[in-house]
Amino acid sequence: MYVMATAGHVDHGKSTLVRALTGTEPDRWEEERRRGLTIDLGFAAMTLPSGRVLSFVDVPGHERFLGNMLAGLGPAPMVCFVVAADQGWQAQSSDHRDAVAALGIDSGLIVITRTDRAPGRAPEVLEQARRELAGTGLEAAPAVAVSAAQGSGLTELRETLDSVLAHAPRPAPDTPVRMWVDRAFSLRGAGTVVTGTLAAGSLHQEQRLQLLGAAVDETVSVRGLQARHHEVETLEAVDRAAVNLRGAPTERLARGDMLLTPGAWHLTTVIDVRHSTGESFEDAPQSLTVHLGTAAVPARCRRFDNLHARLTLDRPLPARIGDRVLLQGSSSRPVRAGALVLDVEPPQLHRRGAGRRRAEALANMPPDGDLLGEVTRRTAVKEDALIRMGLEVPTELGPEVERVGSWLVDANQMQHWAGRLRAAVEQHLDQDPLSAGLSAGAAADRLSLPDRALLSPLVSQAGLLHSAGLITSPRFRLSMGPAEASVVDLENQLAAAPFLAPEAQRLTELGLTERELAAAERQDRILRLAGGVILLPSAPARAMGVLSRLDQPFTMSAARQALSTSRRVAVPLLEHLDSRGWTRRVDAALREVVR
Repeated sequence: MYVMATAGHVDHGKSTLVRALTGTEPDRWEEERRRGLTIDLGFAAMTLPSGRVLSFVDVPGHERFLGNMLAGLGPAPMVCFVVAADQGWQAQSSDHRDAVAALGIDSGLIVITRTDRAPGRAPEVLEQARRELAGTGLEAAPAVAVSAAQGSGLTELRETLDSVLAHAPRPAPDTPVRMWVDRAFSLRGAGTVVTGTLAAGSLHQEQRLQLLGAAVDETVSVRGLQARHHEVETLEAVDRAAVNLRGAPTERLARGDMLLTPGAWHLTTVIDVRHSTGESFEDAPQSLTVHLGTAAVPARCRRFDNLHARLTLDRPLPARIGDRVLLQGSSSRPVRAGALVLDVEPPQLHRRGAGRRRAEALANMPPDGDLLGEVTRRTAVKEDALIRMGLEVPTELGPEVERVGSWLVDANQMQHWAGRLRAAVEQHLDQDPLSAGLSAGAAADRLSLPDRALLSPLVSQAGLLHSAGLITSPRFRLSMGPAEASVVDLENQLAAAPFLAPEAQRLTELGLTERELAAAERQDRILRLAGGVILLPSAPARAMGVLSRLDQPFTMSAARQALSTSRRVAVPLLEHLDSRGWTRRVDAALREVVR
C-alpha cells in the first residue's frame, strides 16, 4: 500500500487526473462539483499493473484553501506534481513547490496535464517545471505528459507510478503509530470514525491508542478498520485508514488531531529548529503557524541566528528530531519556509548570551540528532526517552557513553560521581570511624543521582563496598578512632590466652560497648559468638589444631580442658565449629573432627 498527494496550481487538472486514473470522484462536496473547484481534501485509490495499491490525497490548488492543501501534503511521503501544458508554471505552483520543499518531500513524479489544449508544449513546460523545482528533490523526478480528457499518456503514467512506488522507502511496521487525522465524523451504529494517512507503524482491532488534539487527550481503542471502503483486521504503513474508535468524543475531534502509540512519543511545546530551505530567520515574525502532519499550531518564534530559532507552540505535539515542519507567515508570504527539528526538549535559556551559545550548539548538530551531545547535556538520560525524541540508540556505544540498566550516562560524569562518592564515604568514616558505612540513600542524595539504580556501578568504579544498604571503604578502615587503644588491649589479652574470653565487666573497663564491638567485628578484628563470647578471628583455626590431637570422638569436658577454657566459651565455640562443618556430633555427648 502506498499514499501519494497531488500538488499544483488551481485548475491544472489534478482532480480530473485522479478521476481518470482511479474511476473515483475525489471532490466530495456538492459545492466542489458545482463550481468545478477543489475546496477540501479528496481521496481515491487505484491498483497498478504490478498489483501495488496506490491511494491519492487530492489537495486544493486555490490560495484560499492553502491550509487544506498543507494538511494533505503534511503526512504524504510522495507527491504527484501537476502542471498544465496550456498554462505552464503559475503562482500557486510556486506555493505548492515551496510547501513540498519545506516538508522535505523528495519522492514522486511530475505530470504535464491538458496536453490536448496545447499540442507540442509539453517539453517546454516540463523544462520550465524542472527549473522551478530545482533544489526540491523533484527536479529530476520521472515525468509524463497526459491528457486526462482524451486518455492519452495514462498507460505510461500508470507504468511510471509503478516504477516510482517500486523505489519508495517502506517504514518498518513495528515502529510507533503516529496517524494524523484529516477527517472526524460519527456514523450511526458505529460511532466515531477518523481518517488519515498511516505514515508509521501498524493498526489492528482492539488496539489501545492515545487520541491527542487541541481539545482532546484520551485513551481509546480500535473498534474497526477500513481501507478503501473494505473492512480489514490490520493495516500497515503507508496506507489510508478509516479507524472506528471506541471511547472517542466525536464533538471534540478535528483535523490536526492524532492517533499515537501510548508512551512512545515525546510531547513537546518547545522545539529548536534549523531552516531547511536555504532561507533565513532574519526577518521572521514573532508569530507563526507551525504545520506538522495535518496539525496547524500557532507558535512564537525566537531567532538565535539566521539559520536557527526556537519555536514555542501553543499546544503539545509529538514532534521528533528529524521531523520537517512548515512555517506559515502572513498572507503576503503564505508558505514562509521549512524547518528541520533538531531538539524537542531544549534547555532553558536564562543567562546573558545564552541565545548565541545555543545557536553555536545547534549549528554543530547533525540533522538526525546527536546522541553523544544529548547524553552529555543531560549527564544521564533514560534510553527510551531518547528513542521517544527520535534518536537512534545503537547497541554498541562509544567510550564516551555508558549504559547502566535503562540509563545512558556520560562517562566523564560517571567518573566525577565515582570520585565524589569515594570522598563522601571517606569523609563519613573519618567523622565516625565506628560507622558501618554511608547509607545508599544518603549517598544518592549527596550526588543528586536521578536514579538510585546508578549507585551500584558507581560503588564498583570507586573501589568501595556495598552491603546491606551501606557503603564503606576497604582501604579506609585502619583504626577504631578513640576506641583503638581499647581494642588493641583486647587483642593483646586474647593473643596471650586465645580461649579465655573476657567477661562483661572487663569489656566495660575497656570502654567497649555494643557499638565498638560491632565495628571491631566488621573490621575482622574480633569474632563474636553466642552468649557474648569475644575471641580473635583466628580462634576457630587454633581450636581445631588442639582438638584434632584428642582421641576421637571427644567429650565437651575433654575439649574444655584441652583448650584451657570454661564451659561458657567451649559451648558456643564448638557450635561455631559444627556450623562451619569442621566438627560434628556423633551423639548427644560426643563430637569428632571432620577429616
